[in-house]
Amino acid sequence: MVRGKFQMKRIENATSRQVTFSKRRNGLLKKAYELSVLCESEVAVIIFSQKGRVYEFSSSGMQKTIDRYLEYKKEVLANKPEAEEYMQHDIANMVKEIVSIEVSQRKLLGKDLGSCSVDELLNIEDQLERSLHTIRARKAQLFKEQIEQLKAKEKLLLEENARLSLKASARQKGAIHNSQSFQSSEIETELFTGPTEIRFL
Repeated sequence: MVRGKFQMKRIENATSRQVTFSKRRNGLLKKAYELSVLCESEVAVIIFSQKGRVYEFSSSGMQKTIDRYLEYKKEVLANKPEAEEYMQHDIANMVKEIVSIEVSQRKLLGKDLGSCSVDELLNIEDQLERSLHTIRARKAQLFKEQIEQLKAKEKLLLEENARLSLKASARQKGAIHNSQSFQSSEIETELFTGPTEIRFL
């Protein structure tokens, strides 16, 4: 059974909303437990229901996890300027790399070649030839695999055909033998009724 697309919005019916909350809450707490066991990680989940009830799970004590989280936040806030500077530098490098890739891609498609030197054009040509070689090798490999599959299928079909031919031939021989046996078992008799004829020589 395929589930329909679920629209993410507030469930209007109070009963359905409560049932969904219970099911999903249990599922979330179970997943948190599985994550803590499978990955040996420290996990804590706190859920407040609409009525103010608290549900929680902690793999190593809720207070211990909260204290660890607060300590982490202090460290992050203390190192925020350095972290931001590092992130800005990282973002700038990524932007440069993306621009470089886009320019290279346009050139490989044969666009914006007017500003290229002879060496750059030779380099692009080499890249295209290497790519073409790789593509052709992959295509040849796929063709070879398909041919091998078709040969294997042909072999199976020929074996099946030979088996069916033998079976049909055996049935035909059996039918002919039965027919001959039936004919040989027929005895021709002539019955004469009436007075006995007296023949004189």
